Amino acid sequence: MADTPAHERIRVAVIGASGYTGGEVIRLLLEHPHVELAFLSAERAAGAAVGSVHPWLRNHPRTAGLTFRPLAELADTEPVDIAFGCLPTGTLPERLPLIAQHAKRVLNLGGDFRLRDTGDIRLHYPDTAAHPPQEDFAYYVPELSPAVPGGRFVNLPGCMAVTTIYALYPLFAQGEPLVTDRIVVDAKTGSTGGGRGSGEPPAERTGNFRVHKLHGHRHAPEIRQALADFTGTEVDLRFSTHSLDVARGIMVTAYSELRDGVTALDVKRAYAKAYVGRPFVRVRPAPKAPQDFPMLKAVVGSNVAEVALSVRDGQCVTVAALDNLIKGAAGQAVQAMNLISGFPEAAGLPTTAVSP
Repeated sequence: MADTPAHERIRVAVIGASGYTGGEVIRLLLEHPHVELAFLSAERAAGAAVGSVHPWLRNHPRTAGLTFRPLAELADTEPVDIAFGCLPTGTLPERLPLIAQHAKRVLNLGGDFRLRDTGDIRLHYPDTAAHPPQEDFAYYVPELSPAVPGGRFVNLPGCMAVTTIYALYPLFAQGEPLVTDRIVVDAKTGSTGGGRGSGEPPAERTGNFRVHKLHGHRHAPEIRQALADFTGTEVDLRFSTHSLDVARGIMVTAYSELRDGVTALDVKRAYAKAYVGRPFVRVRPAPKAPQDFPMLKAVVGSNVAEVALSVRDGQCVTVAALDNLIKGAAGQAVQAMNLISGFPEAAGLPTTAVSP
């Protein structure tokens, strides 16, 4: 990594830095040419070296001397340009006033400020309802939001939500929808989607494939809200989730029915048009064999989402896959930081997967 003059760098804090998502934000920012890691908070790991909590980071030269600190010490630190909120859902609202006083911008990766409907917020994010923010959070998907948010507070989408949004957006983005509004989605996620403190015994996950939530997942209203905002279409969504025996990765399969007069070529053109010039969303061209479709081995370790479709007899099946910790969380947040800060969009972000 080339050295960057200090005046070209921004100061960044990672709040909730001991979890999987916080660790990935740190890992990506260690390779970022325009970032100084100024403050890393973790209450239970306060005082610990970064490499002792995230052993996969301990051999990076920039982790030498980096330790976790209590969040309260942010008040005694020179203000940061951006704070990444990586706290478990429900814990940011009460801490937000302190963070907002000492950070010029807050990019939140948690779910607390994604929804606008008060009933959905009370149901899925009760702590947000009890501690509403003083300013609105802009909901931001780098590829789809019409403009870079100018406000101080930004919320990134949920990992299964954004995978589903990538899968469905082109069907509704061209004015007249290409499919009817009844959509069925089956989303599958790896174990890191539950966070570092999920408590699920490995013996119960290994070699298993099970239901996670068939009804009422909190990403469902987020998907409906985002599609309405980005396309103007209200969808009748059926959203179910399952747990995979993998550490990371999400695959979404969405089922819809073409409207009268819509052809397979119309759908293919819509996907090509929707993501042209978007470096981190790749539409798989004319997949035929199973390995041509999106799969976890093609995206895990990268900030790339793969999307593909198949149309037959008036039925449309769309598939999307991404790494839940990178494109679904930390990578998308760094991508947003790059765009907000005027850096190259791809700075510090990997585009190739890891295998085996």
